[in-house]
Amino acid sequence: MCNILIRNTQNSRANKETRKKNTASAGTNPRRKNTASTVSTNLITVIPQDQHNISRTDISNNALKVLSRLNKYGYDAYLVGGSVRDLLLGKKPKDFDITTSATPEQVYKLFRNCRLIGRRFRLAHVMFGQEIIEVATFRGHHQPRSTEKNDKNSSQQTQHGMLLRDNIFGSIEEDAQRRDFTINSLYYSMADVTLRDYTGGLPDLKQGIIRLIGDPHVRYREDPVRMLRAVRFAAKLNMTLSRETAEPIPQLASLLQAIPPARLFEESLKLLQAGYGYMAYTKLCEYQLFQPLFPIIARHFTENHGSPTECILQQVLKNTDFRLQQGMGVNPAFLFAAMLWYPLTEHAQKLIQESSLVYFEAFSLAISKVLEEQCHSLAIPKRITSLIRDIWLLQLRLPRRQGQRAYKLMEHPKFRAAYDLLALRAEAENHVELKQLTCWWEEFQQAKPAQQKSMLHALGADSGHSYSRTRPPRHLSVHKEKI
Repeated sequence: MCNILIRNTQNSRANKETRKKNTASAGTNPRRKNTASTVSTNLITVIPQDQHNISRTDISNNALKVLSRLNKYGYDAYLVGGSVRDLLLGKKPKDFDITTSATPEQVYKLFRNCRLIGRRFRLAHVMFGQEIIEVATFRGHHQPRSTEKNDKNSSQQTQHGMLLRDNIFGSIEEDAQRRDFTINSLYYSMADVTLRDYTGGLPDLKQGIIRLIGDPHVRYREDPVRMLRAVRFAAKLNMTLSRETAEPIPQLASLLQAIPPARLFEESLKLLQAGYGYMAYTKLCEYQLFQPLFPIIARHFTENHGSPTECILQQVLKNTDFRLQQGMGVNPAFLFAAMLWYPLTEHAQKLIQESSLVYFEAFSLAISKVLEEQCHSLAIPKRITSLIRDIWLLQLRLPRRQGQRAYKLMEHPKFRAAYDLLALRAEAENHVELKQLTCWWEEFQQAKPAQQKSMLHALGADSGHSYSRTRPPRHLSVHKEKI
């Protein structure tokens, strides 16, 4: 854990500033429109400039421009969330989010390069080329304030407590209580270069603790994705969930089934394809969150965690983490192709046993079935599922190398991904023929043309391979897994 330069000072100046804000919001500043309701009396910790390690030079110039303009027109504005947390930890933030007393419509009027987005949470995006600065209005407590169904500035919940809409605005004190974790509820003010902590986030950050703000049962029911976020931050920051934050997760994990599959797909990429996927996977399993995301894979898990499914899953996540740490690119299609490979081959064998299909036909039908079932929980986009299909179908073609086939296979856009999956399978199964096939392709890719011809000649003539009606090709044999 990086050292965080802080000194907690309960400061009387905070109360003076709060009174000053209250007076301003009452109408002393003609440019300011009051969006805060009540002023909280909660004590805060204010850390002056010389007692924290955040420097303006580490903050995006575009974020500073947005903060400056909001302050200039009489609105309170703060850098908040992950960017403040990462700056305190000495990390480079991925993006910069701002919270303000201005409503989305008021922000929109101040910036020509602004667009309003979101229904559930209404936000302003101020766009500077490729960089987007997200600006949110201080959130208030979500008691409904309007009886009109089409009122945008309202709150709406399901009977189980999940928030469908939350556009109630409030004060900065309320906003701090409405955020998810204490370490994400830290505010940096450009106006006086101070850091503000309303929820005890600074001590938690220093001790490496992920702590949910409020009653965990209520907050998880409001948004079940918070359980995934808790695990993600613990994995990303190498921190520990507090006891009260962790305890309800296993019993509430099933609430994820109510989340739109498209949203869960995005969350799964943040968890598994951001450089800490293996650690995130172990924590997902620990808190019983993996099964709601990947039920078709979880059915293949074993008590000793040694099944081919688990072996290939662990290895592909470790490989993905390594590539990202080395600054190399990754493709979600390959990740999902590897993760779902053994559910696919098992289903293909099941279809053969239940019908008179040859293996290729059963394999093709199994592809559609497995992807369809997985998309019920994670809405994998079609552009990705089409690549997954290519990688899987190439597994049937890789053993057929005679003649010109090897050259044609190497020209396929997804050949390298298919080869990498072949290598993962050989490692996961410890299969002799798979290892020999992997070694052959590795050597063939590196060989000079004359050597390649010699390798193909050594294979002999095309054996006229055809797919069996009763069993898969030997390199696709299904390994029985004791569930």
